[in-house]
This record gives sequence, C-alpha cells and structure tokens, in this order.
Amino acid sequence: MSPTSAAHLAVPGSRTSSETSLHRIKNVPGYTTPVFKGKEEQRALVQAEVAAKGFIPPQLVANEVNWFYTHLGIDDTYFQSESRDVICEHIIALFGAKILAYTQHDPNKLVIDLEKIDEAGATFIHTSTAGLTATEGPGATCEARIDTLFLDNSTPEKAYRLETFRSAGAISATASQQLRCYFVTKCAFPDSPPVKDANGKTDIRSVSDKAFLERASDNTKEIYQKVLWSVEQRYGPVIEVFEVEGSRERRMVIGYKMGGTSRFFSALSNLYHFYSLYSARKYVEQFSNGITIISLYLNPVPNGNAPPIEHSIFQVMKEASLLFCLPDNPFFLPKAPGSHAVQEATYAYCGWIFAQHFCNRLGPAYLQLKNILDENDPTHAEVLNDIKRRFREETFTRESIENTIHNHPDLISLLYVNFATTHYPTGDASELMPTLSYQRLQTTEGLTDVELYDRIRRSVPNKHELQVLESFLIFNKAVLKTNFYQPTKVALSFRLTPDFLPDVEYPKKPFGMFIVIGNEFRGFHIRFRDVARGGIRIVMSRNKETYSINQRQLFDENYGLASTQSLKNKDIPEGGAKGTILPSIGASPRLCFEKYVDAIVDLLIPGQTPGIKETIIDLYGKPELLFFGPDEGTADMMDWAALHARSRGAETWWKSFTTGKSAETLGGVPHDAYGMTSLSIRQYVLGIYKQLGLKEKDITKVQTGGPDGDLGSNEILLSSDKTVAIIDGSGVLADPVGLDREELKRLAKLRSKLSKDGYLVKVEEHDVKLPSGEVVLDGTDFRNAAHLRFKADLFVPCGGRPEAVNISNVAALVDSEGKPHFKYVVEGANLFLTQQARLHLEKRKVVLFKDSSTNKGGVTSSSLEDYLDLMIFKDGKPSEFYKSYVRDIQEKITENAAAEFQCLWREHSRLQGAKARTVISDELSSTLNNLQAELESSDLYDDVPSREGVMRRAIPKTLVDKVGLPALLKRLPEPYQRALFSSWVASHFIYKYGVNGSSVDFFHFARDLAHP
Repeated sequence: MSPTSAAHLAVPGSRTSSETSLHRIKNVPGYTTPVFKGKEEQRALVQAEVAAKGFIPPQLVANEVNWFYTHLGIDDTYFQSESRDVICEHIIALFGAKILAYTQHDPNKLVIDLEKIDEAGATFIHTSTAGLTATEGPGATCEARIDTLFLDNSTPEKAYRLETFRSAGAISATASQQLRCYFVTKCAFPDSPPVKDANGKTDIRSVSDKAFLERASDNTKEIYQKVLWSVEQRYGPVIEVFEVEGSRERRMVIGYKMGGTSRFFSALSNLYHFYSLYSARKYVEQFSNGITIISLYLNPVPNGNAPPIEHSIFQVMKEASLLFCLPDNPFFLPKAPGSHAVQEATYAYCGWIFAQHFCNRLGPAYLQLKNILDENDPTHAEVLNDIKRRFREETFTRESIENTIHNHPDLISLLYVNFATTHYPTGDASELMPTLSYQRLQTTEGLTDVELYDRIRRSVPNKHELQVLESFLIFNKAVLKTNFYQPTKVALSFRLTPDFLPDVEYPKKPFGMFIVIGNEFRGFHIRFRDVARGGIRIVMSRNKETYSINQRQLFDENYGLASTQSLKNKDIPEGGAKGTILPSIGASPRLCFEKYVDAIVDLLIPGQTPGIKETIIDLYGKPELLFFGPDEGTADMMDWAALHARSRGAETWWKSFTTGKSAETLGGVPHDAYGMTSLSIRQYVLGIYKQLGLKEKDITKVQTGGPDGDLGSNEILLSSDKTVAIIDGSGVLADPVGLDREELKRLAKLRSKLSKDGYLVKVEEHDVKLPSGEVVLDGTDFRNAAHLRFKADLFVPCGGRPEAVNISNVAALVDSEGKPHFKYVVEGANLFLTQQARLHLEKRKVVLFKDSSTNKGGVTSSSLEDYLDLMIFKDGKPSEFYKSYVRDIQEKITENAAAEFQCLWREHSRLQGAKARTVISDELSSTLNNLQAELESSDLYDDVPSREGVMRRAIPKTLVDKVGLPALLKRLPEPYQRALFSSWVASHFIYKYGVNGSSVDFFHFARDLAHP
C-alpha cells in the first residue's frame, strides 16, 4: 500500500498553504555542533592502541582509524564523551563487520552495531538507510530500547536527554548505508527552584539541562520556551511545525508532560518513514518541571515517489496526535502484515477493542439452552454460568480478532473510510485541497453500508472472521460522536448508542454509553437515564492472569454496576450510572484516570480552538452532562477532575462534574471522611439487631474490605461486634476469639494483639503455616477464597471483586450438615454476590440484604453535595453552616436506609417468607423507579403547595434555612425540580405503604404533601 493511497483523512483545521500554515525559521542550525579540540591528539593515541591490540594488520590501522574519525561523519559529541578504550573496540568491531560482509560477497550486508550503556547514559551507532524502518538488525530495536531504558522512565529527579544524528558519509566506498548515532546523557538540572513570571509562566532557563543551554541556539530556546508554556497550560500534547527558509526541511517540535505517553519516540520514526521522510537530526530534551520536548529535523527521501513534504508534513503533524494516544499499536508496525496509515491503524485498534467486548459471544445456541433450563434451579444455573464463561473465554480471543484484522487489510481500509465518511469534519472543501485527505477521498471507492456488508460477506468465507468484521460495521453505526479527529488528545473516546447490545445478555438497555481507549488503559461509562450519577472505579490487576479475566469482564462488570446503581438511586433525582477504568499491568492508575476524564470531556465541551480543540461531528445533537463520583481507587482524584473540567472551559458545570471533593479547597463532602456509604450499610446491621433482639457485642462477624478501603475502615470504626476475620487487599487477618477492637480501630500492630489461634497472611507470602497446622501455599489465592472458609453470625462484605460469591462456589458457604456459615449477610460491596447465590443462601434461611438496598449512602451524599457553594471553609476550618449541612446529609442517609429496611422487613413478614428479600428488594426498586417516572410526567408537581411542601423536606434543612426556599427554587432548573419532587414522593410513599400500596393510599399520602 503506497503512502499516497494509504494516507487518510487529515484532521480538519489544517491551514492550507505553506505560507500560512507553518512558522518560518532561518536556515541555521538549531544547536551548535560541539568541536572537540583534543580530537587529533586522541586520534593518535587511539591509533597506537588499535595497532597494539593486533587485530587489524599494521599496514591498515592508520587507514581504518582515519576513516572512522573523518569519513563516517560521526559527531564530535561521540569522541568527546567516549573513552579511548571504547573507541578502539568500536574501530575493531567495525573492521570485523567489513570482513564478515566481504565473506558474504555483498557490501550491503555490512552491519555496524556499536553500543555502550551505563548509569550516565548510552551511545548507540548502527547502519541505517534513510527513510526506512529497519525490521532486522540493530536498527530494528535501537530506538525502542532507548524508549524503554531511558525516555519512558525519565522523571524530574532522574531524566535523560537524547541527541541523534545521521552521518554525512557512507559507511564504506562500496556500501550506500549511512550511520545513525544516538547519544543519551543524564540531565543535570539546576538545584534552584523554577523561576516563574507574574503570570505563573516558567522561565525555560531555570528548568533546563546544562548541555541544552550550552548547545541550543537562541532561536531554539525561544521556540522551546513557547512550547513549554503551552504544555503547562494544556493537558494534551503541543505540536508545532517550522519551515526552514531556502530548503525543503521541516522541523517538528512536540511537547508534552513527562510520562504522558510511552514508546512515542520510536513510534514517530515509523510515522515519518511511512511518508518517505527521513530525519537528519533528532533531539529529546527534558525539563525539571516535568516536561518533555521532542524535535525532529525532517527531509524528503531523495528520488522518492511519496507525496511532497509540503503536503505530507500536515499528515505527519496530525497523525502524531493519534500516535501520542496509541504509540504501541500492533496495526501500525513495519512487521505488521498489510501495515496501515496511522489513522487507519488507530481505527483498527479501536475496532479490535470493541470486538473483544461486543462480538455476540453467546449466540442463539445459548439462548435456546437458557430458555429450556430453569435459572432458579442452582444446578441449572451453574451449568448456564459455566457455558457462558467458556463462550466468553474461548469464542473470540484477543489473538483471533487481531489475526482477522491482519488478514483483511483491504476490508479494514474500506471500513475505516465508512467510519471517516460519517465522522470526519469536512468543513469547506477548498480547505482540504492541499491535504492528502482530499486526494484520498477522491480515490477511495465509496460503498454504502449494504454494499460494504455484501463485500465483507463475499470476501470472508470463515464465519468467525465474518462476525469480527461485522462488529466493525456495528461499531461504525453505533458511534454518535468521537474525538478521533480532534487535533490534540490524550486518549480516544467514543459516545455510542446502546441499541446494538443483544437483549439476551443485556436485557435492560442503557440510556447512553462511552468507551475510552488509551495506550495504558481502556474504560467505559454507562448511564441508564439522561441525568444520572455514579462513581468511577479503577479495576486493578495483580498479574497477567487477573488482567485477562478483568479485561474479559470489564464491560459486563460496568453494566452490572450501573444497573445496580440505577436501583440504588431510587431516593434521589438522578438515575444510575457507573464508569470503569482498567489500567494495564504496571500503568499509573492516576494517569489512566486523568486521560479517561480528559477524553470524555472532549465529547462534552464543543471544541472552539483551531488546531487544538475543534468542532466534531455530533450525531447525538444534544448537550450532555455526566456526573462522576468516587469509587474504588478514585476517592482522591475528584478534585483534579473538577478543576480540569474548569480549565477546559466547563464554567457552568465544573463544580457538579464530580462529588466527594475535598472539603477545604472545593467545598465537597468526602465520603470516606464522613462515612457516608457506611452509614447506609450500618442501618441494615442495626435493623437486624433490633428486629431479632440481638446484642452487637455478642455477634461474631466476618468482613471483607478493611484498612485498605474507606468502606471497610468506617465499618470497623462504627461497629462494636466481635470481628473474627478481616479480608482486604493486603491479606487475611483472623482470630477465632475475635480481633482486638481497640487495636482494629487504631489499625496498627495487628500481629501483636492476636491470640494463639490468630494469624495474619499477606498476599505476597508463600508457605505460611497456620496455628492449626494448615500450610497456605500462596497468600493471594488464600485471600481470594478466604470469605468461603470462615464462619460467624454476620457477614458484611465491604470490598472485593464482583461475583466473589457465585452459583459455582456458594455451596462452600454451607457445611456438610446444611448449616450456612453465616446467619445474616449485609452486602455492602457492589455485586459481591450474584443473584443466584443470594437466592441460594436465602433458601437456607440466611437473612440477606442485597447491595442495591444497603449501599446507597454515598450516592445520596453526592446528590446533596451539588447544592453546596465554595464559601464554606475559613482558615482551613469548616464553618458551622458546613458542619450542619453534613449532619443533614448523614441524617437523610440514615433516614432513607432505615425506611427501606423497615419496608423490606415488613413485606417479607407479611408474605411469611414466601418471597426472598432479594426479590422484594428488586421489586421495590423497580416499582419506585417506575412510580418516579410516572410522577415526573404527571400534573401533581404543578400543585404549588404540594411542590413547596415536598421541596422543603427534600432539600437539606440547613440550606433552606440559610438561603430560603424561593431563592433555592430559582436556582434549580425545572427538570431537576421535577425529578427531585418525583423521587422524594415516590420513595416516601413506597417506604410507607410498600410495593402494594393502593390508589387510595396514594390519595391520602398526596393530600398531606403540602403539610410539613
């Protein structure tokens, strides 16, 4: 595939002519070339040492040393920095390479591979053909190794800069290859702090490496200064191109935050080689304020048949933005069969991710079996569960989908054009005239959806591959908007319509969904109503096996969490939503979260800055807002997300974008600090004690989630039971006589307070002998199954992975005599038990309350937090108003949880246990949500006395007293008021009269709404 035919749609907004689109600079070096004054003296000494070693015939030594020093075009940097011993070794190695090439009777087989690596940096010198990415030999791996060893790991504390040059001369009289030299050196930054001007902009000289300041020209420093300022103000990469007067050379400068991407430097070489460009020089500079700047000196390959550099440089510039997001793309590699242009390869990667999650892995055979079997029968349910798991693990693997994409490059090209035809913002046709994209649009065969499907069907006889390629078509039709063509971005985001989800797997259709794809992660966001609220969860993986499992289950986990959230949110105006992020092993969770947020914000805020954030094609066509809350792994990231939304231009909604923010700086209500989620769970525990006349200090308890999480730690602080085991992220702590309560509260010196039968097993430990004599072979495996081995009165899961108790292992919670391990279960962790497992335990008389009823305190707090303004802290201390408001939130959480508990207990007693509490809970949530929807469209809201009576009780009293109800209602949009009114009326009616409340009951209830 030639670059002309393969280069696709450039990002819009490309300024059109070289006169207006590029900065112009004088044709002078950007760096001063160091002159090594001791070079001749060194050469004489090296010549003597080479001769002394005896490997090269004496009569050839002078010629070989002279050729090395003067004809290869190696920069003086090398001779100045390397020792004589190393230079001698390199000259001898070079002579040996010549001998080897001679024996092979092919001068082009002359391969030079010289390197030295140490703590201070590295030197690499190897043969290189201009404009080609090597697929074998030292050049195939050199830049990737530099990325891995030095550039990707650079931090302000330990950073490495890079200079690389192409030699001017050929490596010998008979071979045409040139040498490529790389010099990596450790940065020497100033000891003093960065100097900033009145506007907070950093002076580049105060954060620069000493070598950069010595070698960079004034013009280069000026260019880098402006790029550095732009990077400080922007989250994504900054890309600039400069035209060199009187030549065809273009200099591309790319700035970004250190660690913002990986393997980027080596990927850039593949990019410009694709367009038959080569680099004469390249530089990577690091700055102590955490910024990296790459500079490429690009020229067209002589006598090439590629598009002229005046046009292709635009394509390289724009595709560098996509490469920043996905530098490690298996579909854009020299060795990849049918290698694609970056835009096409990026599309292939996104389709690859989509297919992994959404190829219909179950199919009609599973549906037929599902209709025959009884899911309420534990044996049948276990069979179905096993078959479902096998289908999902084995039907469409990552490898088989990747092979399909590699096997059909022409079809992927057509599918990409089908995608681009819809989502590429064309603008004015004249604007596209000089770009490769315009040429591509004119030369690519345009097919309708039907024609494209027919082409795929006729080209692919294999049903497996056909289904994979069909999923690309489904992806194209499902995308409503994307940041794919934004000039700058840090990850790719797609807003999808959920209509493609198969009913057999996802019976309840979401309202909207996003998929976000980054180099270090993938993520989803699902909501079940337009205005919906829920947390963002980071799913961490301890090893490759766990990562593979998490990857397969990610969307299903997100769907289950969002579905549960929609049941939990019955007390508030917003519907249910949830986001999940799966970092790759070793990736920074914080970086993944920041990229996830930034990519989604791309689709929430219309772009208005040419060359940075531009207008996208929006098939959804309506404004959209999402509301993020804290969840596992993200509690300390809510501040950043809100402030970042503000910096991106979300002036009207940045405060409400996230909740659980820090109180002191952003006026938030942190869930962990005030135990908001635990308060709701606690009401169910206390309710059981009260209804059954139990004394808490006599109750034994097993708990998952402890000091590692806010939910578990707050459960420890609020309770006074006899806890016999705690299972959390770091291990298992158990003592059959009960863990010391005071020591638990202090969460310190846990071993010292254990009885003779107590033990602590950490996940990293192996071959641990327990007091009973049992040997634990692997601490992680022991932790993962520990909840199945302990017995107690009460089980409160406050952490752990979804489906930790499922139909396949729930039998382990019942002993050989049919007696359950626990009498009472309050499911604090989301989806800890599957529905079948809950019903299985309830059949054995376990008093069980499920997550959608118990775990709703956090989202209630989030909903009420949005009313707060920022002026609530003074001198770092909360005001009386703030403290009173937080107490109001806690009281509402407690009130709602206690009311739902009483309703569930009452209904279960009325039915004399004929219906499981789990089923009653689901029916209650569904009935309540349906009633809320009916009320929103009814005229009950129009009755002013009723409306004001409800609002006065629904909004926290502290706020009503402080601001006044009329003023509050003026600030709240009417749709939100309707939702607030409806949610309060629906929940309080159902909690009072139950799911079978009659019309007469509602009449009496509604008549009293106006009265306080």
